[in-house]
Amino acid sequence: MSIQKKPAYGGQAVIEGVMFGGKHHYVTAIRRNDQSIDYFHLPRKSQPVLSKLKKIPFLRGIIAIIEASANGSKHLNFATERFEVDPEDDEKVLEEKKNSDSKLAMWLGIAAVGVISFFFGKVIFTLLPVFLAAFMKPLVPSDFGQILIEGAFKLLLLLAYIYAIAFTPLIKRVFQYHGAEHKVINAYENNLPLTVENVQSSSRLHYRCGSSFILFTVIVGVFVYTLVPLDPLWLRVVNRLALIPVVLGISFEVLQITNKLRDVPVLRFLGYPGLWLQLLTTKEPTDDQVEVAIASFNELMRKEKETETALAEQIV
Repeated sequence: MSIQKKPAYGGQAVIEGVMFGGKHHYVTAIRRNDQSIDYFHLPRKSQPVLSKLKKIPFLRGIIAIIEASANGSKHLNFATERFEVDPEDDEKVLEEKKNSDSKLAMWLGIAAVGVISFFFGKVIFTLLPVFLAAFMKPLVPSDFGQILIEGAFKLLLLLAYIYAIAFTPLIKRVFQYHGAEHKVINAYENNLPLTVENVQSSSRLHYRCGSSFILFTVIVGVFVYTLVPLDPLWLRVVNRLALIPVVLGISFEVLQITNKLRDVPVLRFLGYPGLWLQLLTTKEPTDDQVEVAIASFNELMRKEKETETALAEQIV
């Protein structure tokens, strides 16, 4: 079957729901505690400066990460708040929000927390392996050996962390919604009608996933760190912190390349490590969860079509 080239849509799992992003909009759908589906819509605002920066290789990855962290926090906050609220109390909650502090200040605070949390986590997972590798220096004294063992510690920490949190009921459900998100995108990109049956038959793994990106930062870091000195230890720590944007930028480009090469039989194996990691970060979803993911994607398509129609009418 020939696969039609379609626009690339991104997504993210949230508490009891899924967020999808398109050219003009972000839409989150969540399952409320009364089993109804609720939506959160956030328009993708045009920012000329960011648009120009997104066209610059390596730098565009940093911008994409910051934007994704900020927007993801807003959708996650909506999902958390709405899921815990009884639908009968919606009007009361909305009234309380109107009487609270500035909505803009609240959203800016949420976005800032999301960005800071991402980079704080990145710092922890970057520096802890440095100290662990330095502790092993009497056994592994060579510079290249130190870099390899540092990368090994980083990979083990990452896998252990994901494996451990997957046992908590909340994260397990988030990983199931993550799988549902991928299944919807795969079904859409293969021109399948978005029914529960078709989506469930699709793969829960996808080349563009952020999980793959995280793994690529470990691999890319091993190569980048060979270009800077390891001693003394304080300089090694400074180098690792200073190189975080560099590693992130290169890793983003690697992710884009592996996605473009996924249909080339000889080269598609380059994306396999990221797909293997997704075996941990995604779980098979239930039909109810798939319904939420389909609802979120269909609502995004509706919003995107409305905007495209309005823009076309303006041109005419």
